[in-house]
Amino acid sequence: MENSITMIKYQGLGNDYLVLDPNKNRVQLQGKKIALLCQRGFGLGADGVLYGPVEINGKMGVHIYNSDGSEAAISGNGVRIFAKYLIDHEYVKEQKFSIETLSGPVEVECLNSRATEFRVNMGKASFISREIPVTGEVREVINETFTFNKKDYKATCLTVGNPHCIIFMDEVSPEIAKDLGPYVENADEFPERMNLQICRRIDSGNLDIEIWERGSGYTKASGTGSCAAAVAAYRLGLTESRINVNQPGGIIQIDIKDDDTIYMTGSVGYVADMSVAESFFS
Repeated sequence: MENSITMIKYQGLGNDYLVLDPNKNRVQLQGKKIALLCQRGFGLGADGVLYGPVEINGKMGVHIYNSDGSEAAISGNGVRIFAKYLIDHEYVKEQKFSIETLSGPVEVECLNSRATEFRVNMGKASFISREIPVTGEVREVINETFTFNKKDYKATCLTVGNPHCIIFMDEVSPEIAKDLGPYVENADEFPERMNLQICRRIDSGNLDIEIWERGSGYTKASGTGSCAAAVAAYRLGLTESRINVNQPGGIIQIDIKDDDTIYMTGSVGYVADMSVAESFFS
């Protein structure tokens, strides 16, 4: 197709991204164009766009965009997907390598020959309010009472490169996440908006979560959300340091080391090569 924009769709446990390689396209990415591409039914449909490889701080990196066109500092599933793209298209040949993001460098290890399983060093979490950010006095936001849609909830907030609000419940469902998510995302206490995970403890090594992502809405899986839920559960004494985080798209394994470094292990898969005419945006 002449004058077309080519992309590749991948998914990480049902959390799908379009990879748009600037070395193979001349399109200038803008928020409205990203939102159009991601719109299901009218566009190609995706939870976001990965724009790269690009140079960030002099190193190979990726810009991560939500489906509403806003830019995210980090995405756990997005990083694993982009790592697969780099291997599939021979930008890297090593099993271990680094990807630069807006939240800093992320160390990635490919665990199999098909490049479908990756282990990612996600760094360390912070519960400190000014770093998340959460308004009010500087404090660790742990098991604190918040009011969302006129109802009180005990919530733990933290950042793993992006902000998360974790609420434990006896039961979780997509309906609860969809109902509560917009209120949490846009609450006044969260000046940069907020991701939500509602969680249920299964046992000391397993959690169930449902996810509402800022800028994307309800999603089937989240890498950073899995990290945040696991670290919150561990901090609250609900789990051990190795946790399987069950979500509608599948399972992500989280390991919390003695120095509080978080490792995320999960799968990714290729979906399709895709293209749109440049006139799609006009």
